[in-house]
Amino acid sequence: MANDAGISKELIGQLIDGTLDDDNVLRLLKMGRKDPERFINYTAALQERVIWPEPILLRLGDKLYIVRTGTGGRVVKCACGHEFGDYRRNWKLGCRIRTRRTLAEMREVYDPAPACPEPGWQEIREFFCPGCATQHAVEVVAPGYPIVFEMLPDLDKYYRETLGRPLPDEAPAWYADHTAEITRRWAAH
Repeated sequence: MANDAGISKELIGQLIDGTLDDDNVLRLLKMGRKDPERFINYTAALQERVIWPEPILLRLGDKLYIVRTGTGGRVVKCACGHEFGDYRRNWKLGCRIRTRRTLAEMREVYDPAPACPEPGWQEIREFFCPGCATQHAVEVVAPGYPIVFEMLPDLDKYYRETLGRPLPDEAPAWYADHTAEITRRWAAH
């Protein structure tokens, strides 16, 4: 890694896999402004680690991605291949959800006791992939609080302005929250 101008896909792959040596980890941490190619190499390295061919547009979390489908959509997808649907809808609404409400249930995951949420005031929600049971998220919220939609990225703006690589299907309609469509459908039933 003598040249800091660009980071290779192989080096990024080692970082993802946790096999990158300490010297290169420190160099990556100390580098100045990131070049757009690093993101492209990062998504290429991630792509090599999933079982499906649809291109990754953005990583949302461990084993969770926004991908472009073959039919022109953009969906949230688990590494196992399970699709949660349009990325403009809160993907958590397509999860298996475990809610911990009692002190005994909360103490199974919180220790020591002072760190434990207080039943009646808070609950723990755990979000699992229906396809492979990977736990993708956890929320500690007040009972009845809506499921948190953490991120709706403006992918078109990011690819166009930051990376200088506009997406072929760029359109203003992509950057709009559609979560209410799901809850409206639920309310109608």
